[in-house]
Amino acid sequence: MKAAVYYENGPPDVLRYEDVPDPICGPGSVLIRVEAISIEGGDTLNRLGGPLTSQPHIVGYQCAGTIIEVGEGVTDRQVGQQVVATMPSGSHAELVVTPALVTWSVSEHADLVDIACVPIAFGTADDCLFEFGHLRPGQTVLIQAGAGGVGLAAIQLAHRVGAVVLATASSPDRLDRIAPYGVDVGIDYSKDDWVDEVRRATGGRGVDLVVDSVGGATLTRSIACLAYRGRAITVGNAGRNQRPPDVSALGMGNQSLTGVFLGAEIATTRARAMIQAHIDSVAAGRLRVLVDRRFPLSEAAAAHAYLESRQAVGRVVLTP
Repeated sequence: MKAAVYYENGPPDVLRYEDVPDPICGPGSVLIRVEAISIEGGDTLNRLGGPLTSQPHIVGYQCAGTIIEVGEGVTDRQVGQQVVATMPSGSHAELVVTPALVTWSVSEHADLVDIACVPIAFGTADDCLFEFGHLRPGQTVLIQAGAGGVGLAAIQLAHRVGAVVLATASSPDRLDRIAPYGVDVGIDYSKDDWVDEVRRATGGRGVDLVVDSVGGATLTRSIACLAYRGRAITVGNAGRNQRPPDVSALGMGNQSLTGVFLGAEIATTRARAMIQAHIDSVAAGRLRVLVDRRFPLSEAAAAHAYLESRQAVGRVVLTP
């Protein structure tokens, strides 16, 4: 099969498009013919400095396609079934093997390009907002990096339950593009006074919840946006090498800071059902995925570079 591989960590140009052996479908697993690959933020971080679990390494942990082989012991999946799947690595390829437990069924009429973008983004957003963020109707939430995959999912889910949604992006143009998804107040975080703008938008009170996927100094400022007894969620840590946030002010406002990692929950009955519901909602048009650009798998290096340029609004997708 063809795959986008690399032999060492580094910038996007370490990616090569090469022939590699087909993966073997073992017990409890399924072999999927990949039709759409969602490039996740963790994919670029792993390419830059994550472990190489094979030589050469195939990065990527989310894709959609059609099952072409079912391993021993798998009873709820069948050959020819469309699924979206997660895996530790290997999505940037024509074929991938993953445990059946982390696959979700996809209706025949669904757009696999859209569905390929759903499990991690919508599952993470749901956990940040509700399972750990305890967001309720009428409360106010600030969603950092609203133009990203998790951000756009969180905007829609928060709006759907009747929360007041503030979302940040790095320019007025990007704010305009995400506004139709349920943003009540857009905040341009390229401006130095964006914390003051959040305070003004909430009448000086602050927000009940912040979902922050950036970390570091941005997370410190997110905490400064909290209302009394407000909750801050840190997830993804796009600024992996930034200094830790200043949490010294939390106690004075009886506020909390919680880290969220969907990977620790994704195989639970609760999370599987929640993700399936979001897949079905996207397939039915009740929730939307914004795909900014598609690249062929052979141009994975260009796709990674485009994602890292921070020009994208929504998702960047590869197609074999």
